[in-house]
Amino acid sequence: MVIPEFETLALTVEQQVATVALNRPDKANSMNAVMWPELQACFEWLDAEPGVRAVVLSGNGRHFCAGLDLAMFSDIKGHSSDPARQAEEFRRNVLRMQDNLSAIEQCRKPVLAAIHNTCIGGGVDLVCCCDMRYATEDAWFAIREIDIGMTADVGTLQRMPKLVADGIVRELAYTGRNMDAEEAREVGFVNRVYPDQATLLREVTEIARSIARKSPLAVRGTKEMIVYARDHSVRDGLNHIATWNAGMLSQVDLMAGVEAQANKRQATFED
Repeated sequence: MVIPEFETLALTVEQQVATVALNRPDKANSMNAVMWPELQACFEWLDAEPGVRAVVLSGNGRHFCAGLDLAMFSDIKGHSSDPARQAEEFRRNVLRMQDNLSAIEQCRKPVLAAIHNTCIGGGVDLVCCCDMRYATEDAWFAIREIDIGMTADVGTLQRMPKLVADGIVRELAYTGRNMDAEEAREVGFVNRVYPDQATLLREVTEIARSIARKSPLAVRGTKEMIVYARDHSVRDGLNHIATWNAGMLSQVDLMAGVEAQANKRQATFED
């Protein structure tokens, strides 16, 4: 396995679990123009790499993510003097940034976000794309776009209402207030809260390893079904899983799992 290198991300793989760390610690891991496409490139590689079965997304330094690097606003509308062309360029850039983050959701491998301290603005967009979120006691979240006079536009307002109650999202988005880790756990935005970053990373990595021990095809199918069900009716979801299993239920994995259960041991599965 040849692990790619990135300017703004630190990527490692161990025991079939990849760790992707936002790696601009001197800038509170703010998301600059380089980080956005690198996130997409990284998660597309993880999606395709058979030696990776689960992913932990974390942040290096004191903060998880301070959101969008405000320097990006200087170029986001392009350089045309025509307002219509500026608007088109702005729209194209936003759609591109949406695709950069959607690569996390579209990655077939489960992505577990391990969040400490600051997670605001674009950082919330980022973790909303993940399968699960875990946090430290000092973590806090804020949809800060409202405080700089804009509507959040790269995923939070579309994904977060699928994760927590609509009224909670509206309150956070309209006010820009902070939501601490305990409230985030209470409303279901994070699964669990840990006392410190070391414990967070250790425990979340162990959860990722437990996923990595399952049938990779079954895990990928489960993620596919959950995301599909979110965006479709129950009837459509039932039809989709019937079609999926008709073609991609592995008899090899099924027999290995049944035999392991009968013998009270852990099954082993091919990539």
